[in-house]
Amino acid sequence: MKNAPPEWFTHGMGHIWLPYTQMKTAADPLPVARTQGSRITLADGRELIDGIASWWTACHGYNHPHIRAAIQDQLALMPHVMFGGLVHEPALDLARRLVALLPDGLTHVFFCDSGSVAVEVAMKMAVQFWLNKGITARSRFVAFKGGYHGDTFAAMSVCDPEEGMHGLFAKVLPKQLIAELPIDPSSGQAFDALLERYAQDLAGIIVEPLVQGAGGMLFHDAQVLRHLRAAADRHGLLLIFDEIFTGFARTGTLFACEPAGVTPDIITLSKALTGGTMGLGATIATNTVFEAFLSDDPNHALMHGPTFMANPLACAAANASLDLFASEPRLRQVAAMEAALAHGLEPARDLPHVRDVRVKGAIGVVELNRIDDLGALKHRFIEAGVFVRPFRNIVYLTPAFTISEEDLNRLTGAVVSVLKDWTRL
Repeated sequence: MKNAPPEWFTHGMGHIWLPYTQMKTAADPLPVARTQGSRITLADGRELIDGIASWWTACHGYNHPHIRAAIQDQLALMPHVMFGGLVHEPALDLARRLVALLPDGLTHVFFCDSGSVAVEVAMKMAVQFWLNKGITARSRFVAFKGGYHGDTFAAMSVCDPEEGMHGLFAKVLPKQLIAELPIDPSSGQAFDALLERYAQDLAGIIVEPLVQGAGGMLFHDAQVLRHLRAAADRHGLLLIFDEIFTGFARTGTLFACEPAGVTPDIITLSKALTGGTMGLGATIATNTVFEAFLSDDPNHALMHGPTFMANPLACAAANASLDLFASEPRLRQVAAMEAALAHGLEPARDLPHVRDVRVKGAIGVVELNRIDDLGALKHRFIEAGVFVRPFRNIVYLTPAFTISEEDLNRLTGAVVSVLKDWTRL
């Protein structure tokens, strides 16, 4: 750092535990003073162009005035009230609006407070769907290599066990079936054979549609989703689409499942749901799923209730975010960004050790053969004036949809320039 860190950093760092970080060996994080648009201003005055929009959440840019005003108005009226036995306008409005935007058939919204919990709720719904029908054997899931669904226990169990993040817990996690995505005839036949063998034990199938995010930014086409829908219908399984990363225009359509023309039985949303301002998740189910919980037997109710579910401030932020999708040209911005990312990252394709360059919507990926020192590479990006957070062998960009053309060009230019020097080493 150019200057001494602020007192709050010096006094507080000894008491903080950071995510995905070996606290003994990791370099200090960067103290942030404020954010605006696509810029992060550090405590020492340096300004970074944010290439990942805070884990893909700040889709409208930081501190958008419309979302900020909605939160301020709601704060003055009712910052929170429990959702047990009580409801409020922001949550009911948001549920109605989400149902109107999602594929036909998804009709009932259960709110929670994070993406990982939204997946937990979806899996719990799927298992209890069968239990309420008196079928106890259907308790496992099919998930996919390259998949990532969160860090809580059920969510960890449907992540790719080979990606390493959760390998330590392999012996204590529920045992799921992890398959290859049916992307071609061979993998399609293998997947179908797996279902033929195990369908009677399965509650459902869970997948990230079109892009497997934290598992490696892996892309597949819409036909894969149609294959999964047909297979789920053939065996009477519930199909769960995890759109926590892909939802809200990140892949080029409002929801990634749209190009396939299929509707899942359950869909999960979070991240960009509030425009990157507050924690909120949603698990939305079809009427068929919902009706399996309607009974005179109280044990058939969904016994789940996060304390801050449907928090009014978060729901107000989400409603304001939906206003922006309706009133500002987000899908056109994403289409323009897709072209700019493809053009700007293409020169990386010819660099040594670069395995692939790929773009879908507002996601740009440079895949290397390996990255031996992630910390050093992250530091190089900071020196170049951008905040880019590579992981494993992946350097990726997922900027705010509102980023300026100049800043987007600086991001792609920094990725190519830093990797050009890096891959020479």
